[in-house]
Amino acid sequence: MTKYVMWGSYCEDALERRKPYRQAHLDGLSQQKESGVLVTLGPTKDNTKVFGIYDAEDEATVRQLVENDPYWKNGIWTEYQVKEWIQAF
Repeated sequence: MTKYVMWGSYCEDALERRKPYRQAHLDGLSQQKESGVLVTLGPTKDNTKVFGIYDAEDEATVRQLVENDPYWKNGIWTEYQVKEWIQAF
């Protein structure tokens, strides 16, 4: 498998706006983690950016996971980038 990093941005007022979608978002992340595709994911301390590491077959898989997340579908995440990552250490 190949490792990928994902950087994205949160909308304004994300902490409030995410409330209706938070449990579905966390449930989906738990399933991804259990399956081994998600290594880690979380916000920056100021809640403006999201960072994730995935262990996936290809970039398309990561993009599909991001775009099916309730935060993406409901505008909590406003943009993202995926890059193949070489874990040196």
